[in-house]
Amino acid sequence: MEGDRSPSRAKRILLGGPGGIAETVYGTLVVMATVTAAASDAHPWNLAVIVTVTVLVLWIAHVYAEALSASIESGLGLSRAGLAAIAGHEVAIPLAAVGPVAALVLGAAGVLREDSAIWLALAIGTVVLAVEGARYARVGQLGPVGTLTAVAVNLAIGLLVVGLKALLVH
Repeated sequence: MEGDRSPSRAKRILLGGPGGIAETVYGTLVVMATVTAAASDAHPWNLAVIVTVTVLVLWIAHVYAEALSASIESGLGLSRAGLAAIAGHEVAIPLAAVGPVAALVLGAAGVLREDSAIWLALAIGTVVLAVEGARYARVGQLGPVGTLTAVAVNLAIGLLVVGLKALLVH
């Protein structure tokens, strides 16, 4: 439909919709924190598995907690349909791991050097945080200064994680 400015489903899933930015940022920070915490002791393949399992476990916990909350607020019990709807809404959390895990798998396969794969995984997360900051500013109509502030805050959080990784490894 011409003039329809709603994001495509793929874009919403991969980058979060106007109401899903939080899930993408949360998933990205979980991925970056996990890479940071485990990078010094893990081969990229093991790190990819650790990141994937961690994100999936936290996503399941998040979906379950949201479902319990919705159940209490509505006065209705948990239902499969309700749980599936919440899981679908929160799917950006595990999908935030796709790019970084792909970088780690490239390192495990020897396409990239192991340390390069780890840094690429963190760089992908950092870029996603910058994009989400810009999206937040656009959706909130914050203007140029607000956009720079939102991007800077997201980047600062991401770079804090990257800085911790550098301190832990060196």
